[in-house]
Parts: sequence; C-alpha cells; structure tokens
Amino acid sequence: MKKLTILSIISAAALFSASCRKDFAETNTDPSVVSTPDVGALFVYSAESLENYQGAEWVWENLEQLLRFSQHLTTDPYELSNNINSRYRVLYNNVLPNLVEIRRYTSGLPDRDRYRNIRAATYVLGIVQALKTTDMNGSMPYTQAMQARTTGEIRPVYDSQQQLYDTWLNELSKALDSLAMPAGNQILFGQSDIYYKNNWLHWAKLANTLKLRIAIRYEKADVNVTKRVFREVMENAAGPIDTDESQFVYARPQWNPIGNDIDYRSPRFGTSSIINFMKSTNDPRLPIYFTPNDLVGAFKDTLAKYSKTLPAFIDVNDPMVRWQGGPADWTTDPVKATWYKSTFDVSPNNKWRLIGFINKKFFAPRYGGNSTGELLDYMVTRAEVCFYIAEMVQKGYGAGFDTKGTAEDWYKRGIESSLRTMNTIAVAAASTTGLTGNGDAQVQAYLDHANVKFNGVNNLERIYIQQYLNFYRLANEAFTFCRRTGYPRNNSTYYPRNAWNEPIPRRYPLEEPALGTNNANWLTAQQEQGFTPNDRTATTLAAQRLWFDKNSPAFGQGN
Repeated sequence: MKKLTILSIISAAALFSASCRKDFAETNTDPSVVSTPDVGALFVYSAESLENYQGAEWVWENLEQLLRFSQHLTTDPYELSNNINSRYRVLYNNVLPNLVEIRRYTSGLPDRDRYRNIRAATYVLGIVQALKTTDMNGSMPYTQAMQARTTGEIRPVYDSQQQLYDTWLNELSKALDSLAMPAGNQILFGQSDIYYKNNWLHWAKLANTLKLRIAIRYEKADVNVTKRVFREVMENAAGPIDTDESQFVYARPQWNPIGNDIDYRSPRFGTSSIINFMKSTNDPRLPIYFTPNDLVGAFKDTLAKYSKTLPAFIDVNDPMVRWQGGPADWTTDPVKATWYKSTFDVSPNNKWRLIGFINKKFFAPRYGGNSTGELLDYMVTRAEVCFYIAEMVQKGYGAGFDTKGTAEDWYKRGIESSLRTMNTIAVAAASTTGLTGNGDAQVQAYLDHANVKFNGVNNLERIYIQQYLNFYRLANEAFTFCRRTGYPRNNSTYYPRNAWNEPIPRRYPLEEPALGTNNANWLTAQQEQGFTPNDRTATTLAAQRLWFDKNSPAFGQGN
C-alpha cells in the first residue's frame, strides 16, 4: 500500500479546485500543509503498519530468536543482530503519529462527539503495537511522545513499564466507556477499518482483551491489579474476544511477508519436546505445525534389504514414526542434531530425512512459488482469551463475581478455538490441515484424551501447555508466556522442556538515540531500570530484566 502521512494526504478535488483559480494569492495557504486530513486514510496507514513490517520481524526475530528461545522450534543459533526490534521504530514512525493526529484533529471539530468511537479505536489500535514494544524494551516514551507538532516537545521522557501499563489500562477503560454509548450518529471509518469493518462492539472486545494481556503481565509485580482488571473485564458488558468474528485478524490475500526467507540463514525444525507431546495426545495441530520425515510405506523392508539400522532415537514400530523432533539447543545432543541437516542414506536412491521441518506454508503461504495460498494473521485470538481466563480462575482470581464458566469450561473453549483457528489458517494457506469435515469428532476426541482433559492433579500445567501450543504463530506472546510462567518446566513428567545451555536474552537492548536528541532521558531510563547502557551481550540481557519480568521464574523453573 502506498504510504500516507499527515503531511501528504491532500484531497485531489481540493488540488484541482486550487489549480483553476486565477488569483493564487487569495488562497494564502502553504500547499505542503494539510489543514483537513482524511481521517480514514490516516487510520488505515497505522492499521496496515501493524502488519506490513513483519516480514523482517519474522526473519530476524521470530524464527531466528524468540520461537527458538521458547522451544517451539529450533534452528542454528545466531546473535541478536542489528536488524531486531523493528517494532520500536514502527511504533513511532508508522503507528502512533497518525493516531495522535486523528485525536487532535477530530477533537477540534464542531461535531467532535460524532468522532468519539473513532478516537476510542485509535487508542486500542495503538496499544496493540505499544504493548508489544514494551514487552521487549521496557521503559519508552508514550505520554509525551508525538507532541512535537502541538507542544514543541522533542525530548519526551521515558515512561516506566508500570506507568505504561497503568496509562494503557486507563486509556482502554475510557475507550470502552465511549464504545459503550449509543453509536447511531457516529462517523464510520468506511473501508479504512480493515480489521473490524466499523463494528464497534468488536473494537470493545479487543480493548478488553488487551486489558487481560496487561493484567496477566502484572501478576508477578502486583497480583491485586491482575485480579482487579480481570474482574473489570468479566463484568464489562462487551466482554473480551469471544467469537471467531471478533478475533483481531489481518486478512490480505496477496500479502506475503516471509516468502522464501523462511529459510534465511538456516532451515527450522521441530523440537523433540513439542513433537513428542503432540504425538502423545494425537494433536490435530501436529500436521499443521510441522512436516513429516521420509519414513513412508515399506521403509522397514528397504532397511532390511540393505541391512541398515536407523539411529537409536527412532522407534521403527512407532505408529507416528514420521514425526520426529530434535534438541532445542543442538549442543545438548550433537549426535542427534546432525540429522537436522543430514540425510540417512540407505542406498543411492533412498536418502531419507529423519527430522522434518516446520510447516513452511503455514507461515508463508506463497513459499516456493506457490500462488494459491493466502495469509491470515491472527494477532489476538479467542483461544488466548480463554486460556487467560482459565488460568486466572484456576488460580482463584475469580472469586466474588461471575466468571461465566469454570476453569475447565474456559480451558475446553480455548482448545476448541485454537484447533479450529489453526485449521482455518491452514485452509487459507492451502497447506496441510488437521481437521476433516466439520471437525467436531476430532475436536471432541482431543478434548477427551487422557493427556489433555482435566485430571485434578496438574490442571494449571495443562492450561499452561495448551496456552503455549496456541502461541505457535505469535512469537512475542510465546516468549512473554515462557518468561512470566517458567513453563514448559524442566523435568516435568507431563511436558518436559528440552535441555538448554546458552544464556537467553530476556529483553532487547534499546539503542541510544542520535547524539544531541533525547540522550539524557534515554540514559535516565536505562539507569532507573538497572540496565547497562549499550550492552548487547546475552549474559547481560539475560540477567537485567524488565519490570514485569523481575519476579518471574527462570526458564524451565515454573511452579
């Protein structure tokens, strides 16, 4: 999409009219300044910007770092390059500027009340990206950001992460109040609302869901805030995302953010932890998430013919022998790790891959020149909501109000929604699916599986693991989940985390602004957080944590 900014959106009709005037002095205006911006064009630019930078984020961060740290997949280890943290640049260059301008402009209109819901939506949309940005950076400008054009403020303070959370909770609550009012006279976005098509109820549900995201991050710092916000969300008339239609989805058929770069620098594979667990539960998402190896048909006969024996980690009698994973950290089992990139050569005509890749088409529908697959990017899902609620009810945070179901009820709703949503993504991508027909039988069989259903012993761990599995496509949420919970756990008898040797950075290094700009405020924020300025080493980034993460368990040490 052609980039639109508040200084370049000029009405074609206005240009034509001005060009036809004989006395140009009468206009007395600067043609480079837009006095009447197109609100819809401003909004859609910010809305598109949530997604259209993510090709680089997938390549440099998600596939190479965050999903490897969370052990959803494994790949060759690489350093945190200078290409990470594009989320930060995009927030300030592409997302916030137009949203702030919409608020400023519409607040000064005579019919400003008719733009009430539009202003509310700008806060919700901006917080989607802002929350994602602080998740890896901590303190950052917000309350004084984007004020240069109105107040002349060019050196905004860095708000602490707690201040950011509190500010956003307040903004979301106010947005919900606006969206709850009668909407009959409200100006609409028209086609510029690429997410919810002017459905204000769905915007309200997204706002409540973002409050849940913040509440769950608040837990280790102040559980009382978590409990309070949880109650607010459950008692709000709109509630959180609770239908397929209210999920926050980017759907552009031709959008191809990753493409063949899904293999950039190294292919990606499934870890033994996630593969083995999904096999043990006959998870319908297994063929959606991963690809099988080459042990097909009468492979045992071929082995016998050439007197070959497979490596010891493969059980030839396993009915799901085609699904194999390996070590998350290759140094913990270098012998098995060799099979990621090597084939098992039985004969000149039989060279088999023993460990499959991640399902590349599920992430990149146009991978390998495919022309039929379409991308659906679910950035906030119903399943996520269900697992948050199940978790909080299981912990006893729902006492004294209607949680609209037990922890088990919400757990089951989350599982079903996850299975169906992932299958929908696979169908759109023209990729391998996990459900057949209406999917009811497979969903129920999974819910009834002994390793899935509540057993009264490790119910919270089961909620956590399903939440973890659902975040396979949401790397930021997956990594945040692992940081805040310490799951999957080392030595668990249910879902054991793979052994790991290397230090895992728990945040990104926030680069110093250009000299002569906002250096003093940046340095103050770094010092207040206990960070060593400009230190990019993994050991430092692993030890010096963000505010929300300070009291979290170590990776694999959840309880």
